[in-house]
Amino acid sequence: MGEKLTKRDIEKIEEEIEHRKLVIRKEAIEAVKEARAQGDLSENFEYYAAKKHKNQNESRIRYLERMLKTATVVDDSSKSDEVGMDDIVEVEFEEDGEVEKYKLVTSIRGNSMENRVSIESPIGKALKGHRVGDRVLVNVNENVSYYLRVKSIDKTGDEGENIRSF
Repeated sequence: MGEKLTKRDIEKIEEEIEHRKLVIRKEAIEAVKEARAQGDLSENFEYYAAKKHKNQNESRIRYLERMLKTATVVDDSSKSDEVGMDDIVEVEFEEDGEVEKYKLVTSIRGNSMENRVSIESPIGKALKGHRVGDRVLVNVNENVSYYLRVKSIDKTGDEGENIRSF
């Protein structure tokens, strides 16, 4: 079992693969040819840099293709009053009254620095399917848990978001 991806994630990955195969691959091959034509390969930094770039592109293509083969498609729909995929949720932590906003995303788009939490994370699992006003128990592990309250749900989403590079 691989990554959990939405249909939109899969489309974006397929677009990246196509771009890498049709555009970046051709540019990388041309850069290797040009660097090779400069002569002595033993001291040709441009040649080694071009080869490295070409190999990195091919590795990324293989990685993305393998990800698609093993991916599980998750439903990104939710009721209008429930927390679901790509929703921005404002929560209040009961312990200290702190208010935070999180966006629920798939694991490949998760980024704690941008408050994007994976649906596979403890807080993502706990919030999914809840409504405004619900008191939610977040189980971090067997010994640690905390409560938060759902204050608001923004269903606008973000269509322009990119898959993060690894």
